[in-house]
Amino acid sequence: MSGKWPGGFITKAAPTVVGPVDGEGGSASGVWTLDQVADYEKQGLWPKPILDAELYAWGDNTQGQLGQGNTTDTSSPVQVGALITWSKIALAKESSFGVTSDGKYYSWGDNNGPGQGQLGLGDTTNRSSPTQVGTLTTWSYAGAGQYHTFGIKTDGTLWAWGNNNVGKLGLGDTSDRSSPVQVGALTTWSIVVGGTGHSLALKTDGTLWAWGSNYDGELGQNNTTNRSSPVQVGSNTYWAEIAVGGKQNLATTTDGKLYVWGANYSGQLGDGTTTLRSSPVQVGALTTWLKVAAGGYHSIALKTDGTLWAWGKNGDGQLGDGTTNDRSSPVQVGALTTWSKIAGGYEHSLAVKTDGTLWAWGKNGDGQLGQNNTTNRSSPVQVGALTTWSTLPNMPTATGHTIAVTKS
Repeated sequence: MSGKWPGGFITKAAPTVVGPVDGEGGSASGVWTLDQVADYEKQGLWPKPILDAELYAWGDNTQGQLGQGNTTDTSSPVQVGALITWSKIALAKESSFGVTSDGKYYSWGDNNGPGQGQLGLGDTTNRSSPTQVGTLTTWSYAGAGQYHTFGIKTDGTLWAWGNNNVGKLGLGDTSDRSSPVQVGALTTWSIVVGGTGHSLALKTDGTLWAWGSNYDGELGQNNTTNRSSPVQVGSNTYWAEIAVGGKQNLATTTDGKLYVWGANYSGQLGDGTTTLRSSPVQVGALTTWLKVAAGGYHSIALKTDGTLWAWGKNGDGQLGDGTTNDRSSPVQVGALTTWSKIAGGYEHSLAVKTDGTLWAWGKNGDGQLGQNNTTNRSSPVQVGALTTWSTLPNMPTATGHTIAVTKS
């Protein structure tokens, strides 16, 4: 029973909010007064409507990795299929992956290279359109390395498939898999990313884990011994954000510090040297690092003030500082303080500003910068005119293609 009142509604039923309440989705039940709604909106607790989430792709398409049903390259963004529910996305060298908001996992592109089944479809046949991995609707996260792939389910379990020659699937062996196989029995995984031959993951308890190739110390174990099952990196429980490049790793802590380890041939660790590190070392003394991303041999990061920084190999302008000079310490990309999201490809980089515009720079031989040409850029250039870009992929080994999600 409820009745109209000048200030809104009155009711005997207590109003409730059902999560997620800090982002899109969620729901409110009961009858609310206008004051109650206003108060929840101010706190950021009022459920937001779910927006259409369209996926776009551009660049190299020789293996069907753009999801267009063909193998024709395009140097400008084109929509991938008709789905408008994309949530998490990832790229391998010539393959693409995405999870939708209804829990489905899709893959497309190369499936018969060294990966031998990196699409997770039980075979080694390439796909030029998004194809669902199994029939489950319980996927929440997509991650990928060069020829190996990961997924996390809503129950917190971790799954892997594809190439496994150095144990990078984390299954305790070196046998390839063409369908998802669970990594251990834990239900506490939250983020997983892959490089050329190794993998890195976070658990919900803030611990950091690694497995696979360790030739350059990329597992952070203070040695160079490969591991085919997850091993903890140190004993800390304060890790917040992680990124993997070809063979380097970056991780931020909950108090804003930045740590790096692994290969450092081009200064991609940002510690002022080109010395490999087999254990995490802090980059400087700052406590204002917020987000990290990495490419093949370069790294990029955001600070809490919205500034963008990059370091490492720069032969194709992938650092975005207007030069092609390698950097072994972080250099600021322009002077803007409006950057909000970042991603690193093998030799190119992406970033979204707070106004929702998408920017790209670096190598462009396959049109992966989305400029309708194949000219390299050493400074950020805007991709199209949309102001609704929302999600960038984990893509450190993607050599010539790009995907991103825009919401409307």
